[in-house]
Amino acid sequence: MALIELDGVTTIFGRRPRRALDAVRGGAGKAALLAEWGHTLALDEVSLAIEAGQVFVLMGLSGSGKSTLVRHVNRLVEPTAGHVRVDGVDVLALDRAGLGAFRRRMVAMVFQHFGLLPHRPVIENVAYGLAIRGERRAAREAKAAEWIARVGLAGYERHYPAALSGGMQQRVGLARALAVETPILLMDEPFSALDPLTRAELQDLLADLQRDHGRTIVFVTHDLDEATRLGDRIAILRDGVVVQEGTPADILERPADDHVRAFVGAIHRPRRAGRDAARPAGQSPSRPLASPSAG
Repeated sequence: MALIELDGVTTIFGRRPRRALDAVRGGAGKAALLAEWGHTLALDEVSLAIEAGQVFVLMGLSGSGKSTLVRHVNRLVEPTAGHVRVDGVDVLALDRAGLGAFRRRMVAMVFQHFGLLPHRPVIENVAYGLAIRGERRAAREAKAAEWIARVGLAGYERHYPAALSGGMQQRVGLARALAVETPILLMDEPFSALDPLTRAELQDLLADLQRDHGRTIVFVTHDLDEATRLGDRIAILRDGVVVQEGTPADILERPADDHVRAFVGAIHRPRRAGRDAARPAGQSPSRPLASPSAG
């Protein structure tokens, strides 16, 4: 059984999504639903299975539904229809207390714009999830310090977010998500606001951390180069529909349609098709973690 399962997920934004759902089931597409109902069809009958330990990438253009989809895993967004199961648990059936416990123990999230608490220093930002969980101050700050060092920010524990560069702030966000040690990490375009060099550094950092810790990561991006560098599997969405799902090699070598072919044609050959495709069997990368950029 997959760790994360989405089955027939349909999501409609508008005043009467349940009534608009009948129109969708009757064959109305995204354009028709907007024109006739004034509703937005964000996802249309999406079904995906994500295995434990995978980096599963959701990609597509703006408005394709990828960010909505990743938010269904921790129920930040409620689907109109369908099922979301995590480790066999029906996430949509959880009451408020159960959902809170699920979010604290199972899922952490890294956002595009960092989401740090500006009035708290780095160590308190990283320890925040542990504090919510009720861990004692000494224990949570010791664990936070370990992750701050792991992401290359040792010595910045008492700095405030405003004193850090964008890349350093995102390292703090990553450390905060990893410190709670949940089995699932959701990442919604976490590196898209960064300059290309910092972005590449953080991609390498994430690949190293994933190799060492093996979380299940659902990673949202619009960048195929990033997707093929990091992903074990990739799902490409268009207008709320999954148009292709497979390995990086599947996407690059056997695009399902002209839309996917256009994505592939928009970049040169990526540096590697997936995290392990270019690595000889049994060989682990030995490069050190990149140091944070101060720019």
